[in-house]
Amino acid sequence: MQKGRLEAFSDGVMAIIITIMVLELKVPEQSTLEALRPLVPTLFCYLLSFIFIGIYWNNHHHLYQAVERVNGPTLWANHHLLFWLSLIPFATAWMGENQFSSTPVALYGVVLLGAGAAYSIMVKCLLRGHDKHSHLARAIGSDTKGNISVGLYILGILLSFFLPMLACGCYVIVAGMWLIPDRRIERQMEN
Repeated sequence: MQKGRLEAFSDGVMAIIITIMVLELKVPEQSTLEALRPLVPTLFCYLLSFIFIGIYWNNHHHLYQAVERVNGPTLWANHHLLFWLSLIPFATAWMGENQFSSTPVALYGVVLLGAGAAYSIMVKCLLRGHDKHSHLARAIGSDTKGNISVGLYILGILLSFFLPMLACGCYVIVAGMWLIPDRRIERQMEN
């Protein structure tokens, strides 16, 4: 099965997710900078979520450059990833509108954890469908950043009930780690 339709569908869903998030931003009635002050938490949440969607799009794009073919399990694994990503606008809006209250911050972490797990499952499905000498198999090695991310998501979820802002700090650290794209696939494709 060719990968083009899966990539196009995923690109479209991620674009819609970003669109939904920006439509959730409420414009202040006044035209002063002071009128933006109550929106700072919401704008921060939007920025963080926009970065996460961008990270997933970048990594998805890089990953599928090394993919030769997809199969049924890969399609479902990709849908699983898109399911978790589609929850980001809801979790983002709830966290921002409630000024980083514990439960919304925890839910945001659960959604991020779910997306990270789904991405990992998708990679495993792709690896099962490729030869061990393929570009994909050679490019994917130990997933140190992924494992650290899972740990930070879990720590953030736990901290959210006691120190929600510190929990958000865990999520920001994960985003910061992934701002630098994974170069393993690019290096492998150049060979």
